[in-house]
Amino acid sequence: MKAFLILEDGTVFTGMHIGAEREIISEIVFNTSMAGYLEVLTDPSYAGQAVCMTYPLIGNYGVCREDMESKKPWPDGFIVRELSRMASNFRKDIGIQEFLRHYEIPGIAGIDTRALTKILREKGTMNGMITTNGSYDLSSILPKLKSYTTGKVVEKVTCSQKYEIEGAKSLSENGPLSGRAKFSEEDYAKGIREMRPSITRKLNGLGKRVALLDLGAKDNIARSLAQRGCHVKVYPALTPAEEILSDKPDGIMLSNGPGDPKECTGIIKEIKKLYDSEVPIFAICLGHQLMALATGADTFKMKYGHRGGNHPVKDLETGRVYISSQNHGYVVDMDRLNPEVAVPAFLNVNDGTNEGLSYTGKNIFTVQFHPEACPGPQDSGFLFDRFIEMMEVGKNA
Repeated sequence: MKAFLILEDGTVFTGMHIGAEREIISEIVFNTSMAGYLEVLTDPSYAGQAVCMTYPLIGNYGVCREDMESKKPWPDGFIVRELSRMASNFRKDIGIQEFLRHYEIPGIAGIDTRALTKILREKGTMNGMITTNGSYDLSSILPKLKSYTTGKVVEKVTCSQKYEIEGAKSLSENGPLSGRAKFSEEDYAKGIREMRPSITRKLNGLGKRVALLDLGAKDNIARSLAQRGCHVKVYPALTPAEEILSDKPDGIMLSNGPGDPKECTGIIKEIKKLYDSEVPIFAICLGHQLMALATGADTFKMKYGHRGGNHPVKDLETGRVYISSQNHGYVVDMDRLNPEVAVPAFLNVNDGTNEGLSYTGKNIFTVQFHPEACPGPQDSGFLFDRFIEMMEVGKNA
């Protein structure tokens, strides 16, 4: 069956329908990762968007449910050059076509994804429609596309109630992970063995209590903390700061998430209260942006964002460059930073945009990229260890 991708500038791509047979309007973005399409699909940060994968063949290793980063896929639509008809992987549960249909994700295959990506890079991210209706009328569709907004999607993707994840107690005794994703004891132990040797030896977060504010968190954030021995309590995005602080956490984690950070007005007010406390804080992606807004800085929408697994970021303290995984369309405005509040800590080597902040006189640091990336580069996983060291300092202060 034919399908059509219609952009708000009037460009139309014709391809073949994949996934669920339904029409959607969404923000069209592209991801340059060469692998990890399942992790992309199940990243809550893509809520309200349709994702174009620039790698030309998608689905060749199928879907392994254990690799999902949340309970379900979140994008409105999926756009590929070629969807593999066969999947070869001993861990495969189902094929990607079946996966898309099961979760009612519509998509389009067979289009020139390179041409689409060039349009988005030159003109900027724009809205679009995926439809199988060959009798479409551009004059009626284009106004709908231009008026579409993702809206307040954080409330859509956050957990509905608090839950806890027991940290690894020792190298031989590992607490089970619970919550949105389920992992066996064997999976958990395997994760411990595959970690960096220094972390495996120390389990340096043993006994630390971390409050994770779920703004659309990927499961690997909690898993990365739990594997280091931290006991993680996950809170819904709209949880009042007083409730979090009353549980007396050793540290607070602000997660990634979707949408325009300025839409999260209520959450920003609560984060300001967390900032005013003396509890160490580590924030990733949307959490990084919200902390900046809560402390008087500003954010703006990028032309086409950063979405992929090969973005170089420079640590301004050491001068070292790390390869990072990223997924964001907004960025903190460095021109609006007050150095008495925060200073840049990481910089994007490609375009010079901000990739992290260190807060003056506070045990708080934030990053725009994903140190928990799975799959993806693990270069910056040490930032979880830095967070644990901050909690130790805060505890002894």
